[in-house]
Amino acid sequence: MMIKHFLRLCGVLSLAGSLLTACNNTAGSKLDRANYDQIHEKMSKEQVQAILGPPTSTSTEDKIIYKRTAWRYIVGDKYVNITFKNEELDSKDTNLGTQ
Repeated sequence: MMIKHFLRLCGVLSLAGSLLTACNNTAGSKLDRANYDQIHEKMSKEQVQAILGPPTSTSTEDKIIYKRTAWRYIVGDKYVNITFKNEELDSKDTNLGTQ
């Protein structure tokens, strides 16, 4: 009986450790000035996501002559805004400051 409880406890602790690791691997862990500086005009969404990870939120507007998509990354009081025009990076903005 004691071994059964011990094995259950080990399973719970293993799951808890996995969940904590997953939380540390969010977009926030990639939200720093060095990664932001790698982002440049004409990049694709895939290229940006490879550097910063998935955005915290997105919005898309279909204009008559183009499509504008805004991605926002937020961690605490830090943010990065990325704007795509017709699937290519058009502009970026942040409050990460310089290092």
